[in-house]
Amino acid sequence: MRKSRLSQPVQNKLIELFVAGATARTAAELAGVNKNTAAYYFHRLRLLIFNRCEHLEMFDGEVEADESYFGGCCKGKRGRGAAGKVVVFGLLKRNGKVYTVTVANTQSATLLPIIREKVRPDSVVYT
Repeated sequence: MRKSRLSQPVQNKLIELFVAGATARTAAELAGVNKNTAAYYFHRLRLLIFNRCEHLEMFDGEVEADESYFGGCCKGKRGRGAAGKVVVFGLLKRNGKVYTVTVANTQSATLLPIIREKVRPDSVVYT
């Protein structure tokens, strides 16, 4: 990893422990670094993996699309106008992967570009 103050052998040990599924705390003890350093390094590794893999894969076959509202403390308000809620749009490949993203609203002008970007044209989309 570039711009790291850790020596190459320590970086290799942390990567080895990350791949093995060790926790950051255990990896810190085994590599001889602070637990916060190991946790930060693991976080950077997860970001690298996310940035490399997330945008490459498209959904095909049967795909389900749905939106949900999360958060907020207003239990009295119901429906699409629920104030203080975060709108999360999700795509689910049946028996497979899930893709979620927060969106500003649930209008088709907002959701269709996401569907076109992540779903192959010959797929069946269930809403």
